[in-house]
Amino acid sequence: MAKVFIAGKIPDKATALLKATDLKIDMYTDDKLIDATTLKRHVADSDFLITPLSTPVDRDVLDHAPKLKLIANFGAGTNNIDTIYAKKLGIPVTNTPIVSTVSTAESTTGLIIGLMHRIAEGDHLMRTTGFNGWAPLFFLGHELQGKTLGIIGLGQIGQAVAKRMHAFDMPILYTQHHRLPVSREVELGARFVPQAELLEKSDIVTLHLPLNEHTKHLLGAKEFAQMKPSAVLINAARGPIIDEVALTQALKEHIIAGAALDVYEHEPEVSDELKQMQNVLLTPHLGNATVEARDAMATIVAENVIAAAAGQPIKYIVNEL
Repeated sequence: MAKVFIAGKIPDKATALLKATDLKIDMYTDDKLIDATTLKRHVADSDFLITPLSTPVDRDVLDHAPKLKLIANFGAGTNNIDTIYAKKLGIPVTNTPIVSTVSTAESTTGLIIGLMHRIAEGDHLMRTTGFNGWAPLFFLGHELQGKTLGIIGLGQIGQAVAKRMHAFDMPILYTQHHRLPVSREVELGARFVPQAELLEKSDIVTLHLPLNEHTKHLLGAKEFAQMKPSAVLINAARGPIIDEVALTQALKEHIIAGAALDVYEHEPEVSDELKQMQNVLLTPHLGNATVEARDAMATIVAENVIAAAAGQPIKYIVNEL
């Protein structure tokens, strides 16, 4: 009997689909992330692996999985997996794209509104010292209307963010390798510009691109210096796209005004300096943390395993063999 190992708790939607098959299911159910030793022990006799994007599946792990026929990553990114080595071993790796788009776009919108209107700061104030009452100059934030939004990476999620923020009457600039059709730009109210111009003119910069060798530390000290002193940075993509040390320094020196981060360079670790800054909004990688998105992701990984076990085509392969 073929075995699927699930390297972390995932929605029941997936297990319900898998239990309707002849597959043997082995699941890691501890609340802590699985360690490498435990992972290697379980994949040693597994035919299929479903793994959260927080779990590294490196060369060493793959060398301990001689029977493995598929890695179904529970997440849109796959930087936790050595996809190149997996390809050499003939193991396809899949992800769960598209279904996270709405949740991540909504989350990003929330980060932007929360930071600009100082919502988290206000909540903290009310739970600690409180306030003396309404006053004309008390706890002022900024409206979104008329502020320029710069989007770096206008893929599915970036476009969904643009659609939502366009409704706030925000001029939108974007940059990426390939320009969108003019008709789509008009629909989103977005204008294509080089990255330097985007950084120089934007009041809010938000990142929506994958992590790879070209995007790691895409934004560092040089780029922060190009931004307005009043500008803020939003990152709900991948932590290492930002040089976090440089960001911390830019915030301390008021080179930029603030940041809202849902992902971190050394996740799950967050520096004490960032935690202590009042102009920084921090959330624990909640981009697609909705019941709807996670159920859809669960369906994708389960259906891919079931298809692979039956010798049928699988979807969303990121390392085509």
